[in-house]
Amino acid sequence: MRGLKDKVVIVTGGGGGIGAATCKRFGEEGSRVAVVDINPAAADSVVKDIIAAGGKAQAFVVDLTQQEQVIAGVAAIEAALGPIDVLVNNAGWDRAGNFLKTDKALWEQIVAINLYGSLHMHHAVLAGMSERGRGRVVNVASDAARVGSSGESVYALCKGGMIAFSKTIARELARKQINVNVVCPGPTDTALFADFAGEGEQADKLRQGLARAIPFGRLGQPGDLPGAIAFLSSDDAAFITGQVISVSGGLTMVG
Repeated sequence: MRGLKDKVVIVTGGGGGIGAATCKRFGEEGSRVAVVDINPAAADSVVKDIIAAGGKAQAFVVDLTQQEQVIAGVAAIEAALGPIDVLVNNAGWDRAGNFLKTDKALWEQIVAINLYGSLHMHHAVLAGMSERGRGRVVNVASDAARVGSSGESVYALCKGGMIAFSKTIARELARKQINVNVVCPGPTDTALFADFAGEGEQADKLRQGLARAIPFGRLGQPGDLPGAIAFLSSDDAAFITGQVISVSGGLTMVG
């Protein structure tokens, strides 16, 4: 895709699943990739794969729930790789449960990671993008935000808020030539989904039921997402902002 070579790209939650696949795709495109994750071993593993394939990448360990760490992490990334051109907010976490059986401690943990973590990244990165008059942001939300998902009420709250936030920031920063868009995965076979589905016969039934419901006949895979994310980060999407794209194998087709 046009315009990704030598660009500095941050991917949060870059150590696994969709994040790792996205980091590797940017590495293939010739970008300089900052693999941001709370798990140093996972981030280092992705960096090694990118470098082994001829790409450029460096790992940065950041707890996104701590604003001071995010500010310091962004400064370290720019010192090592240069001004940030692309921010991909991908990190997320959830624990399935009927809302009435959950408690405030769980709500706060989900909100801290999925909502505040992304807000911290936006605040730390967008100031520099605004000063330079260029930048791309791709926020990875969820189809749970678009159509709902039983057992993911607070997670859906966060991702729905991220869609509304993205559209608003896209309007605020359009004059600065900063594009802000959203990619919404449907059910995708990641560690997050495994935590949600659980284990045993019930998990198998859930997987099989979803596969039957998805028109393409299977769960999404991490490798299904990087194409859309890379496109929205590229010069090919220079006139696209404030948009939401579902990557769900046709499970959701709501406008």
